[in-house]
Amino acid sequence: MVPVSSFRFLPFPSPSRPWLLGPICKYVFTVILGVQIRGDSSWTGAVGPSFRKGFAFAAGLECELAVTLVGQPLVRQQLMKGLRRFLEKRSPEKPLVMSFHGSTGTGKTFVSSMLVRHLFPEGLRSRYVHQFSPIVHFPHAEHVERYKENLKHWIQGNLTNCGRSVFLFEEMDKMHPGLIDVIMPFLGPSWVVYGTNYRKAIFIFISNAGGEQINEMTLDLWRAHRDREEISLQDMEAAISKAVFENPQSGFWKSGIINEHLIDFVVPFLPLKHHHVKQCVINELVQQGLEVRQGVVQEVADSIPYFPEEEKLFSSTGCKTVASRISFFSSLAQIWDCKAADWWDEQQELPCSSTNALLLNLFFLAPRALLQNAAV
Repeated sequence: MVPVSSFRFLPFPSPSRPWLLGPICKYVFTVILGVQIRGDSSWTGAVGPSFRKGFAFAAGLECELAVTLVGQPLVRQQLMKGLRRFLEKRSPEKPLVMSFHGSTGTGKTFVSSMLVRHLFPEGLRSRYVHQFSPIVHFPHAEHVERYKENLKHWIQGNLTNCGRSVFLFEEMDKMHPGLIDVIMPFLGPSWVVYGTNYRKAIFIFISNAGGEQINEMTLDLWRAHRDREEISLQDMEAAISKAVFENPQSGFWKSGIINEHLIDFVVPFLPLKHHHVKQCVINELVQQGLEVRQGVVQEVADSIPYFPEEEKLFSSTGCKTVASRISFFSSLAQIWDCKAADWWDEQQELPCSSTNALLLNLFFLAPRALLQNAAV
């Protein structure tokens, strides 16, 4: 693998301009290798030698992860190691099976969507990508046996259509215990299952389970003056296993998938610190086409609750609520711009909308009047 640092001479975007990264990564590795990085045909095997396509795909994904994914060195390490090993083989021994663990807002869905987007141009909307949610697809515990049959037929049918399919199982911590074991035959090293060659597929399990333990371990290591770049999978593995695989409420409880060691890579997502949240705010502002104002960035990051109570080190919701908070604080910033311009002067043409006038009255004039009355 050619490291991303080898391309320092290229005009890579700064972290404050991440919207350019995906297209640049795609262009660079397409030109250098002469293959298509993204596209259904490149992944399903219709274009070029598989090892070159795998190289280009992995390099493009690594390039984008390096800038757009904040605070997750273990994720980049584990994800890229798993993908490289898998894609460099023309005939893999088994499907690639990964399990993402971490608390809310740490990037699990973001990373899985990014991976899929590099495989298929339509991303999650591709007919080769299949998402399963226990709340949507398997809501009733009394129907587990019927769900098992349905799930087995869904996977078998989709793998028959495309052996390079991707299957995403979300909220595994809410999956009915025993249900997921029905897909065990598709995860092992057999050549053919139910008449289908399935060994080029990718299965990703996504779960909040283990997030609390990951947070505690990260905090302990921080108190021991260990930087997150120094944290290894070995530091986390035992705690994740106990919390996820020995929990009666978990979809993996007493699962044969665990007993048979069918998960190739466990990927822990660490809790995010204040400066990571600020980077998320910048990325979201850019994605929405808004001006990156340091005041807005600071206000949004400061408005999110942090834990533990003493140190207030890690975001309680990761970056999950950043987008919704941006709209609020961006509106406030517009209000202050109007105020600074003395827009309420009746002699001047009003540059601000009536909506901003209402917001100004709610958030600035009315509170100030109340404070003045209280002072009297």
